[in-house]
Amino acid sequence: MNFTKVLGKTLVASPERQLEADSDWAIVQRVQTGDVAAYNSLILKYRERVYAIIYNLCGNREDAADLAQDTFIKAFKSINRFAGDASFFTWLYKIAVNSTLGHLRKNRFRQFFSLDRLDPDDKPSAEVIAALTDHRGADRDAFVSELHEKLNDALQKLSIKHRTVVTLFEIDGLSHQEIAEIMGCSVGTVRSRLHYAKQLLQSELQPYIRR
Repeated sequence: MNFTKVLGKTLVASPERQLEADSDWAIVQRVQTGDVAAYNSLILKYRERVYAIIYNLCGNREDAADLAQDTFIKAFKSINRFAGDASFFTWLYKIAVNSTLGHLRKNRFRQFFSLDRLDPDDKPSAEVIAALTDHRGADRDAFVSELHEKLNDALQKLSIKHRTVVTLFEIDGLSHQEIAEIMGCSVGTVRSRLHYAKQLLQSELQPYIRR
């Protein structure tokens, strides 16, 4: 059973996540004992998800493809050090995120926020969606383009750590616990960063939407 301690409490992984973690761990153990070909199944299983998280962070398809490939190479080279304390999924995502953050710090790429992932139940998102529905045809296309740029500009005011938390939670749909494990911080820190990021984004977008 996979137990994780958070803020003094012991959490138990969901049955589905636990089954996935156990299945991955069995494959990892095969790779560790010399069955190199077994690693291909992990690549096939996670390559799209790894590519997606990297692309959402760097916004460049070619760089995302290169970084995804680099992630799997790094994971393979380090696989003998993976002891199954966390899920392979979390371990792999951590490698992907760290590699991408290093790339972003070095190259200072812009971040891109997808309008397709807006949550209609979230107040700032609901106002964005409402604004979009008030526009039609060419006017809507121009508005979407302008809004994309405004969102990107707002994201640029966040630190890399805050942008990463927003991307992992809002775009990739990871839980607070998964993000904490990937970024090596507490769940409380994740929540604090999300709260700050959402406040700033809402502040930046309100005047634009209500103009």
